[in-house]
Amino acid sequence: MKFPSFTAVRSFRSSPQSGAAVSPSPLLALLAAALLAVAFLVQLVGALVPVLPLFVVGSVAGLLLDLYLVRRQPRVTAWLGRVRFDVTSRQLLRDMLIVVGLIRTPGIDPLEEPLALALLCGYFLHFCCQGVALLVRRTRTLPVVTRNIDASDLRLSAAPPRLLARQPSRRLLHFSVPATAGLLAGAVTGDALWALLGLGLTLLLSLVGTVWLATWLLPKRRPANERQTLEWLDRWLAEYRPTVAMYFSGGATSAYQANMWLSTLSSLEGRPLIVLRERFMVQKIEATDVPIVCIPKVAHLMHLEHSSLKAMLHPANSGKTSQVLRIPSIKHAFINHGESDKLSSCNPYAKAYDEVWVAGPAARERYRLADIGVDDHDVVEVGRPQLAPIRPYDGPPAADGFTTVLYAPTWEGWTDDPGNTSIILAGENIVRALLADPKVRLLYKPHPMTGSVDPRAGRADARIRQMIAEANARRSGPRPGPEAAAELARRTAALDELTTSAFRASADEMERMLLQSSPEGNRETAVAAATAAWEEAYWASFPEWEHQVITGPRPALYSCFNHSHLLISDVSSVVSDWLAGEKPYAVTNTTGLSEEEFRTGFPTVRAAVILTPDASGVPALLESVRDPGKDTLVRARAELKTHLLGPADPPSVVRFDRAVRELCAKAEARQARQARMGTAFREASELRGTGGIEAEEKTLDANGSEDAVNV
Repeated sequence: MKFPSFTAVRSFRSSPQSGAAVSPSPLLALLAAALLAVAFLVQLVGALVPVLPLFVVGSVAGLLLDLYLVRRQPRVTAWLGRVRFDVTSRQLLRDMLIVVGLIRTPGIDPLEEPLALALLCGYFLHFCCQGVALLVRRTRTLPVVTRNIDASDLRLSAAPPRLLARQPSRRLLHFSVPATAGLLAGAVTGDALWALLGLGLTLLLSLVGTVWLATWLLPKRRPANERQTLEWLDRWLAEYRPTVAMYFSGGATSAYQANMWLSTLSSLEGRPLIVLRERFMVQKIEATDVPIVCIPKVAHLMHLEHSSLKAMLHPANSGKTSQVLRIPSIKHAFINHGESDKLSSCNPYAKAYDEVWVAGPAARERYRLADIGVDDHDVVEVGRPQLAPIRPYDGPPAADGFTTVLYAPTWEGWTDDPGNTSIILAGENIVRALLADPKVRLLYKPHPMTGSVDPRAGRADARIRQMIAEANARRSGPRPGPEAAAELARRTAALDELTTSAFRASADEMERMLLQSSPEGNRETAVAAATAAWEEAYWASFPEWEHQVITGPRPALYSCFNHSHLLISDVSSVVSDWLAGEKPYAVTNTTGLSEEEFRTGFPTVRAAVILTPDASGVPALLESVRDPGKDTLVRARAELKTHLLGPADPPSVVRFDRAVRELCAKAEARQARQARMGTAFREASELRGTGGIEAEEKTLDANGSEDAVNV
């Protein structure tokens, strides 16, 4: 069976920290717990009194509520499990109460009939199925995860049904429905036959499900084991012969740090590779034709040491970075995911790398002043190759048109410094001042991690969005016709077809590897063309006067740059990137420093208009954007652009590729030196093992002591 090839997956929101347990709202959790308690209480009363209608209602209501929670409220189900009241406990309690009710019901004695035994057999088969599911999941969890690589030699196969392999709670509830229905029917009719029929159907479902799931353990369906998989990895590395890799490790919301380098990585002359450490990150990487290998365990990561890899690029620091730095055959360069004047842009961790690649002289000076142990000769200026899509400044907005302002505040960061983000102290004032100008169209694009550390930032973000919605409700004007929306829908479908893999619900990691095999054709070129067409259709689908709240990966930040006349932001890498177009920009000073101290301490704001938290300077700022004669920072922006991003010639892409080749050459030189040292050591060992020791023995025989040899 031939499976189609895909290179990217559906983008989706995730929790701020991967793998972190997300608690439901307290009200919903308490309501669910209360309803379950009421259902069990009604069932208990109905069983003890006994009151048959009450008993049946309590049993059915409890089962239906459990089915609803498992299917629609998984967070509540997880919370109940953490308080030791999981699905198995609830179903066991429900069945126990049904047995009590049957004991109290005339005509049926579940202790004499084989009902209790059948019920116990049902639970036995449930746990047997769970044991088989664990074995299947273990055999299908390979030591590496790949994408854009033909891994068919690993005997990959489609996943078993998720209900059997990965959803024990749902399986127990669904398979228990016939048993519960039969037991209740027996209680109502007084005929044990109905109970036996229901229990028999549950036993049959459990048995068939267990046997079917066990077929994935047969030799023909078993994938390669750990040893075979690692041997395949070595063979693939030897065949592909990668020269440079991008190494990335991080949380679910940090994937953008790697995604911004995809186009640059794929344009390199060598054979690029992407190395990941977290399994979930494989599906977070956007559309690319570059092969992706995820190696979670550090012991398996060492297989890269014997590959042809010479250089490894790091867009971010992480705890797992130190694990790959120990490979001596590879040279490592820190390329960062953006540059700004914040302390995070000159982290002391950078001295662990062989080289630190920066955009221009400003970053070199920043490392020198920070004095964190990074030698100046290890800093390499490569520019910012990702900035090629940014269009240059083409003049002020038309007198009869709208001034488009992009407000892109950064997030609050890991410290409580109020200068990290303007959204808490100044965000609402800035937005209010912009919305007050009838000739302004606002594009609000908050950082994706806004509110993840300081709840005040999240609340301010929500209020800003509400302000924008209310401002749009007060505006009116001509809107694009239905053909614009149809065109956007058509372009969205075309782009999704290229960048979204349609996995079935039961697909697991191995099945995705099978589907995401070697890409066919030049998919990246097609994705770039489809993205450009989508962005054009997106902006054409909205009226010129309507404010926009932009979240998610589309439209990209640089597309917002190209449709804006002015940027208002914070001290962040957004400012450095914006300067590639040399358009006017403003930075909000929420640090408590004076304007002079602020400009001195943060070089990226030297060509900016400085706004105070009250946003009183917004009207004058807008006037300077509309009237070039009042824009006194044109020359300063051009000079700062060169200082931050380096010269325009040669292009940044050329400088970056040259830096990669030079780093690979250094790795080859080091490997050659190590080879020469190894040869010299072996020759010395051989000499000592033959003639050297014989000469020593002769000397000892002649002198009769070891002292002569020492002399």
